[in-house]
Amino acid sequence: MATSSSGAIRIGILGAAKIARLFCDGVRSSNKIVVAAVASRDAERGRAFATDTGIPKVHATYEALLADSDIDAIYNPLPNNMHAEWSIRAVEAGKHVLCEKPLATTATDARRMFDAARRNAVYLVEAYPYRAQPQTLKMRELLAAETIGRLHLVQASFGFPLTDTTNIRMNPALAGGALMDAGCYPVSLVRTVSGERPSRVHAMAKWAPSGVDLTLLATLEFPSGLLAQISCTFATVRHRRAFIAGEAGSIDTTYFNDTSATFPPLLEVRRGSGWDAQREVIETAATNGFLAEAESFSDLVARGWSEWTGVSPEESIDVALTLEAIATSARSGAAIDIAQ
Repeated sequence: MATSSSGAIRIGILGAAKIARLFCDGVRSSNKIVVAAVASRDAERGRAFATDTGIPKVHATYEALLADSDIDAIYNPLPNNMHAEWSIRAVEAGKHVLCEKPLATTATDARRMFDAARRNAVYLVEAYPYRAQPQTLKMRELLAAETIGRLHLVQASFGFPLTDTTNIRMNPALAGGALMDAGCYPVSLVRTVSGERPSRVHAMAKWAPSGVDLTLLATLEFPSGLLAQISCTFATVRHRRAFIAGEAGSIDTTYFNDTSATFPPLLEVRRGSGWDAQREVIETAATNGFLAEAESFSDLVARGWSEWTGVSPEESIDVALTLEAIATSARSGAAIDIAQ
C-alpha cells in the first residue's frame, strides 16, 4: 500500500459535498490520514473546494481519482443513489473505501458492495462518526457489562429543520427523505444496542410535496423480544437522543457525530428499577467524530477488523434491510417481516 512519507494513509474524496468539508476539517490534525486529492465533475467547484480545504490535487473526473496510484483509499460522500456504483468502482480499482451512510439504497446493493470488496481484498465500511466517539464506546461497554440488565426497550430519534425544497435530501430520485438521511442514525444505533437484526417493522410517515418522507416513526421487533422505536424528521427543532431501558436500569444518551462544550458527551445511567434508582452522569472525552472515525479506518486498513470501531459489514446489511422494510411499511401502512 502506497502511503505518504509520514506513513499516513492517503485518501481521495469523490465529489465536493458539504459533508466532505466537515470530513476534511476533522482529519486535518491527524498523523494517520492525509486528504491528498479530490475529484469533481465541476472543475471550478473542485478547485474552490481544494483551495478551501488545502487539498493538493484536483481530478476532473471520478475515474481519474480512482486511477491515481498515489491514493490508498476513497471517502465517498456522493448522493445516496450513487454510493453503490462508485464504491464498487473504487474497490475494483484496489482502493479501500469509507462510504457515507446509508451505505446503499437496498440490501442487495450493500451485499454486492461487500462482495466486491472481498474479491479485491480491500476494506469497505459505512461511515457513522458517532460510533467512534468515546461516548458511544462507553455506552457499548456498559451494555456489554449488562449494567442495566436484560434490555426490553430502545427509543432513538434524530431530527432537524429543513425548509430548502431544492436540497438533495428532498429529491426522491437521489434517494432522499428523512429516513435515508437522518433515520439511518437511529436505525444503526438500535442495531448497535440490540446486537441483532429486527424481525418485523411497522412504520408511518408524513410526506413532503416532492414525495419524500418528511417525518417518520417506526416500531421494530427483535427475535430476542426487544422492542424499539425510531423517529426521524426534517420538520422539528434539532434533536438527537436515545433511551435504553432494561430490567435493572436505563441509559439516556445523545449520539452526536461531534462532541464539544456545546454538545457535551454525557450518558445518564440509572441503576435500579424504582423511582429511587441511583443516578450517575458519565462524561466522556469530547471528540471530533470525523477524526475518530477516520483514524479508526486507518487502523482497520493497517491492522484489520479488530481495530475498527464502526459498524461491521453484517450490521450494515442489517441496517439496509431494516431501512428497506421501514420504507415499504410507511408506504403501504402494513407491518413488514424481515427474513432472518
